[in-house]
Parts: sequence; C-alpha cells; structure tokens
Amino acid sequence: MHLAGESASTRNRSMRFTVNQLKALIHTRKSIHEGFLRVYQYEFDVEKHNGGFTRIPREVMERGNAVAVLGHDPILDEVVLGNEFRPGVMVNGEYPYRDNLIAGAIDENETALQAAVREMREETGLALSNPTLIHSGAYVSSGGTSEKIAIVYGTVDTAQAGGVHGNAEEDEDILSVVLPAKVFIERVRSGEINDLKTLVAGYWLAERQAAG
Repeated sequence: MHLAGESASTRNRSMRFTVNQLKALIHTRKSIHEGFLRVYQYEFDVEKHNGGFTRIPREVMERGNAVAVLGHDPILDEVVLGNEFRPGVMVNGEYPYRDNLIAGAIDENETALQAAVREMREETGLALSNPTLIHSGAYVSSGGTSEKIAIVYGTVDTAQAGGVHGNAEEDEDILSVVLPAKVFIERVRSGEINDLKTLVAGYWLAERQAAG
C-alpha cells in the first residue's frame, strides 16, 4: 500500500532507513539499587544514524516482565478491574486509587497465560477460563525500563466478584470493581482511565465487540 502523492524515491528512502540495522553494545553495568525494583547504571556504545559511535550513560529499571488480565463475563457483558493505590500516580499529583486491569509479575518458569490465571485468583478470587493472549508483550517505557507487559483476555463469572483481595506479603489491598463492558469502554475513550495497559485492553475489547 502506498500513500497518495508518495514518490518512488521517497518510498525507497524510507525502506532503506527502516531496514538498516545499527549496532549497540553494553560497555558497563553497575547496580545502583536492588529492592522491589532494581536500578542499574549502564554505559552503552551506540552507533549513530549518521555514522560513528557514541558512548551514552543511562539508568535502567529492571524487574522482569509482567502480565495484565482483562477478565470478562460474556454472559453479563461485564469486566472486572482492581482498585488499588498506585504510588506513581500519587507522585505525579493525581488521586492514586485507580481502576486498572488485574496485573502482576510473571514468575520464573511461568508462562504469561499461567501468570494470568494465578493473578486473577490472587487479586479477585475469581477463576479465569479460556485465557488468550491479546499481546505477547509490549515495552512499558523502553527508554527507562526493560519491563514488558503481556495482555491476556479470559472469561470470569462476575456474579462471584466482590471484596478485597491481594497478596498480604506484598501489601496488596485490591478492591474488586465490576463494570458493564459498555461503561468500561466509555471510561477508556473519555480518558477517565489513564493506565496504558488498561487502555490497550479497553480499545481491544471495543473493537472486538464492534466486530460482533
């Protein structure tokens, strides 16, 4: 597919730059902090687009990869979210108790689908059936963290939802929130929900329902 008014030379030039594979190497790596989050100071040797190399320092947060789960009741057409205190939201000056997708880390030797089932059970008390990958893993913010989040869709019985759940050892305090799918999608489209993984899942669900 070509854009109207796009010349052959423009197309060829775009393809040339897209295909070109530049080189980047890790020169040094030093631990700055190791706790719930791990932060490292890197020096990278990075090839420049116009030629030559430069050495750049960057701090990178590492904590492994995670999964986010869109639990949907297809009979009642409702979704279940978790309302939880989010420290990053508070630090940015906004009300920190947010309705987001159920989410958590993917443990070692665990698949995203297995983690989705476990997280739904831990954070809502619900059984997740027929888990399906929406996305196998997208970077959260690749300029500052190596973390990727997979997004999983599965079915739940929202009639059984309610109460406060979470892993006490991780100080989790998560209130189950059930919304009609239509309301969830409206909150996504209006910007009321501003958590990126929850937005992605909301737009995916809207497209899926529109397609019938």
